[in-house]
Amino acid sequence: MSNLLWYWHYRLKSRRHLNARSKRREFEGILLRDGEGGYGCIHPWPELGDPTLAKCLEDLGGARRWPIIRRALRCVEMDGAARSMKDPLFEELEIPASHATLAGCDEEEVRRAVDAGFTCAKLKLGGVTSSELAFLERMNSLHPGLRWRLDFNETGDAAELGEWFAGMPAEVTSRIDFLEDPAPFADSTWRELHRKTRIPLAVDRESAPGRSAAQVMILKPAVDEPWLLAEAAASQGQQVVVTSYMDHPLGQAFAAWEAGRLALQFPGLVGTCGLQTHHLFEPDAFTEALGAWTPAFNAPPGTGLGFDDLLEKLPWKRVP
Repeated sequence: MSNLLWYWHYRLKSRRHLNARSKRREFEGILLRDGEGGYGCIHPWPELGDPTLAKCLEDLGGARRWPIIRRALRCVEMDGAARSMKDPLFEELEIPASHATLAGCDEEEVRRAVDAGFTCAKLKLGGVTSSELAFLERMNSLHPGLRWRLDFNETGDAAELGEWFAGMPAEVTSRIDFLEDPAPFADSTWRELHRKTRIPLAVDRESAPGRSAAQVMILKPAVDEPWLLAEAAASQGQQVVVTSYMDHPLGQAFAAWEAGRLALQFPGLVGTCGLQTHHLFEPDAFTEALGAWTPAFNAPPGTGLGFDDLLEKLPWKRVP
């Protein structure tokens, strides 16, 4: 990879708040380009522990110590190698199907997901409230073929969650794939929550080797080293779910490519993923290149990770 880097500053506007930790509707990031024609994406979430975009730019031109920087540069390297050989990275690579990512309790959005062919939905919750759980029970009744993944972004209380879900009807809990980051990770607390609810738990923000209290490991290629976590998950009998970083479509394509590679390398390890998140934002030329919101990933046209024509037209600036 060339030491010369250029960047393009982008801004995405979401249709609604995207998780319990963020009240923003606008999200800034940068696309990267190196001198050899490779591209990558940096899309920080400071409210979830990432450095700010300004700090990312500073680190990019210096020590490059943050995982989000190192992973973006890895993307640039792999994408550039493929483009140099005019090779589409998605060619003959089977990408796992995705769940429908729902940013809140919206009955119409659930209906749209079902109509689009999704059989699994990931619902982002703002903490345990009676209205949220009542919504889940109502949707379970209206759409009995839909499975659920509930993401709390570490905002829940494990004891309270245990009471809520232990008391829910079995026909509802039996259709829950997992509770994601139900509370800040703590081995004993999570083991007790799983014992009480018998619902699998998924670790995201604290994903790392040795998190055996979780039954599912969420892997985000934007910040995680896929092979390291996949090998650890396989050794612990965990399932792996690869998701985007709710970032730019180029970053979404990188996550999809890594998910396909892991599924090929570790048969049976990677389940239904979370690679379709462009619908969460107002449309632009890049989101349009990813096609409709469906369980199947639609590879953007072009070499490498795609988007060739769109990327070439951007007004790039040298990284300081």
